[in-house]
Amino acid sequence: MDLLKFFTAGSVDDGKSTLIGRLLYDSESILADQLEALQQSNRKNDDGTIDLAILTDGLKAEREQGITIDVAYKYFQTDRRKFIIADTPGHIQYTRNMVTGASNSDLAIILVDARNGVVEQTIRHSFLVSLLELKHVVVCINKMDMVAYSEDVFNSIREAYAAIAEKLNLKEVTYIPVSALKGDNIVNKSDKMSWYDGKSLLDHLETIEVNEAVLSHQARMPVQWVIRPQTDELHDYRGYAGRILSGSFHVNDKITVLPSGIRSEISKIETNFTEQGEAESGMSVTLHLKDNIDIGRGDILVNTSHEPLVAQEIEADLCWMDTRPLDSSIMYLIQHNSKVTKCKIREILHKVNINTLEKIETDTFQLNDIGRIVLKTAEPLAFDLYQENKLNGGAILIDPRTNLTVGALMFRANAGY
Repeated sequence: MDLLKFFTAGSVDDGKSTLIGRLLYDSESILADQLEALQQSNRKNDDGTIDLAILTDGLKAEREQGITIDVAYKYFQTDRRKFIIADTPGHIQYTRNMVTGASNSDLAIILVDARNGVVEQTIRHSFLVSLLELKHVVVCINKMDMVAYSEDVFNSIREAYAAIAEKLNLKEVTYIPVSALKGDNIVNKSDKMSWYDGKSLLDHLETIEVNEAVLSHQARMPVQWVIRPQTDELHDYRGYAGRILSGSFHVNDKITVLPSGIRSEISKIETNFTEQGEAESGMSVTLHLKDNIDIGRGDILVNTSHEPLVAQEIEADLCWMDTRPLDSSIMYLIQHNSKVTKCKIREILHKVNINTLEKIETDTFQLNDIGRIVLKTAEPLAFDLYQENKLNGGAILIDPRTNLTVGALMFRANAGY
């Protein structure tokens, strides 16, 4: 059974938490103690029914204010698939939280209030989806019960969003009219919208194909640990342990060690002390090479036929996550997979107004700002472009003064200076 990771986004009060609560409730994915807590809760809807948003509003401040602040993860499964849901905040103040929740997702659900249509926040959330290269988008036009389940309202919003999707190059967009409060088209098809001939939300989530992220031709394994027991029994043992990011490795494959560029071949693949003929994305393995090479933690093993870029000056999109503004005069640390090295922000190309998509000139980044920079690293990095392989195309910035993660990076090009 495969796994689908998705996140929800929408404006405040668009019904994100209610939609997830309805999805869990109607698919019978709630534990007995959760159901009992729901029934005993004082939070009710106007019609006296249980407020299902309680299932995801985990923080005390969220329950008090009725908003989502942090990312809440929920896990459930049906007979057809397993799911991880990230309920992300919609308010601009928590953009960094949304980026964090969305970065590991396969699919985005964007909620639009049928009464309000496409608003500024819808554009902002869609921009973030585009920035993070999510290929699959579901636009849930919610609260259809408040517009008398109108087909005209649905079509009007779909047309307005399609213009945004085209501008942001969002290619696979599915539109579903729903009422999270009433349960229409969430788990089961609604009988109140006979004009809609598509799937329910759950049916769509269970059947959508998202396997293209495997990237079988781009084999990548960052070295986490060099195993050299140096015992009498294992005197000549030399293995390179790590988790395969993407693609697959086979015995006798030609590989390149980056950033050094030295080449060799795989002589043996081990996992759980058992030899394997091949290893695929997501597996933790130990690779053995036919040659003794100077390899250390932070190096990356790749297939020679599809090597990534290697550079020290890189153009990247940056989401700033710290309350202290970016300071281009200091050295930051950059962590790319298992490699950590110093770096400096060489140039700030622009900042993006994520409500209007306008590019703005700036000399710094504040909390939740997003834009494009050029950075220079102390050592070469072996990376793929984020749009081609996000598993090897992202990194984080760390402030050495506080050891806090202050920025998320998406590599876009070798700056080539």
